[in-house]
Amino acid sequence: MLQDLEPVLPAASWSVYRTGPRCKPTLFMSASLGVPDTTRDCWWAYLSGPYRRDNTWGRSFDDAPLPEPETRLCHLTAAEVDGEHRARVYEAHGVSERVSVVEYESDGSVFAVNFYRHQHQRPFNDRQIGAFESVAPVLLALTRKHIDLSGPGLPRTAQGAGGSLTSSLGKPRSIEPTATGLAPLAMDDLPVLRMRLLRLQAELTDRELDVCARLLQGMTHEGIASDLGLGVPTVKTYRNRAFARLGIHFRNELFARVLGG
Repeated sequence: MLQDLEPVLPAASWSVYRTGPRCKPTLFMSASLGVPDTTRDCWWAYLSGPYRRDNTWGRSFDDAPLPEPETRLCHLTAAEVDGEHRARVYEAHGVSERVSVVEYESDGSVFAVNFYRHQHQRPFNDRQIGAFESVAPVLLALTRKHIDLSGPGLPRTAQGAGGSLTSSLGKPRSIEPTATGLAPLAMDDLPVLRMRLLRLQAELTDRELDVCARLLQGMTHEGIASDLGLGVPTVKTYRNRAFARLGIHFRNELFARVLGG
C-alpha cells in the first residue's frame, strides 16, 4: 500500500484501526516503508492512555454518537497533538504528521485509515493532500472490503464495504482534474465565487468566504494566509467552520457544490 501510494502521498507508515467508547480498540493492519516498523509499538503506546483523551478526530472520546455515520479527511502535525499523546506516540517514534480518511460510525466509534510522515521526510504539501483526498474514498472502501474478506472485522453500517460511501463524499462531477484533482478558476472570478458561496449558505462570514473563494482558486493554505494577512492555523479554522456550515468535509466537495450550482 505504501509503495503504491508513494507517488500520491509519500508516507513512511500506515495503520488501520477502530476505536471508541463502545467497541474494543482494534488494530487491523499496519506497516512501514524505509524505516523500522514501530507501528505496533505506536498502537500500544496509544492504548496506554492517550486514546481515551484523543481529540485529534474533532470529537472527544465521550461525545455522543452522531445521528448518522460521517466520513471526513483529517490532517494534523505532531505539534497539534496534545502533550502526552504527542510524546508517547509521535515524538517517541519519530512521527511528524498524519493524514487520515475517517468514518465516524453511528455507535460513536471511529474507523480510521492513517498515513504518517516521519521526521526525515519533507512535510506533505497541499498538492499531495489534495491528491490523497481524491483517492481517500476508494482507500476507505477497499480497506473495509479487505477486512471483511479476511474474517470477522467491522460491523456493517449503511456506509460499510457492502454499501455506498456516505453522501458527504460528494456526487460524481465533471470537473476537469489538475495536479490537485480539481480545476482552479481565474483570480478575477473571486466576486462570482463569493456570490455562489453565499447562495449556498447565507450564514458564511466574510472571512469564511475569503478563504473558500481562494481555495476554489487553487491557492494553498500558505498562499491564502499570505494573501489575507492571517496565520495558516487561522486559515484552517475558517475553512473548517465554513465546511461545517456547508455540510461538507472535503475540498473536492466544495468544488462540486459551487461549480455544480
